[in-house]
Amino acid sequence: MRTSEETKDITLLGQKNVKYEFNYRPDVLETFDNKHPDHDYWVKFNCPEFTTLCPITGQPDFGTIYISYIPDEKMESKSLKLYLFSFRNNGDFHEDVVNIIMKDLIKLMNPKYIEVWGKFLPRGGISIDPYTNYGRPDTKYEQLAQTRFVNHDLYRLDKVDNR
Repeated sequence: MRTSEETKDITLLGQKNVKYEFNYRPDVLETFDNKHPDHDYWVKFNCPEFTTLCPITGQPDFGTIYISYIPDEKMESKSLKLYLFSFRNNGDFHEDVVNIIMKDLIKLMNPKYIEVWGKFLPRGGISIDPYTNYGRPDTKYEQLAQTRFVNHDLYRLDKVDNR
């Protein structure tokens, strides 16, 4: 059980009357302390109902956002949902979306490693699946980022499994 000291800076987790924003809001992101920063482990998120708008036509784009990271001192979870919802009425190209998400999460948490992959549904007969990643420079995570970047298409994420 978390103590009040551990959760003193978390304002959204567990709140019943949280307002869901539908315009880009990186300020809703919150962290909590990682109890195991000395141990590498993966934290993975699937957002199979991600929505944003085409910046040219204003039409909705639907996709799945996959986020995987190796935390350091700080972690994130609940506010991520609110943050991803905030793209709902935001106009960005798919390639921009994954880079914006990754950069916001790096700024927030300073993870050892992070990757963000968007698998968007086809529109006009073409689907777009942008991938981006980051490994902390001058560490083993920088090499991990290079390896995973080169091999990212070898990971089969085509099947959306909402569990």
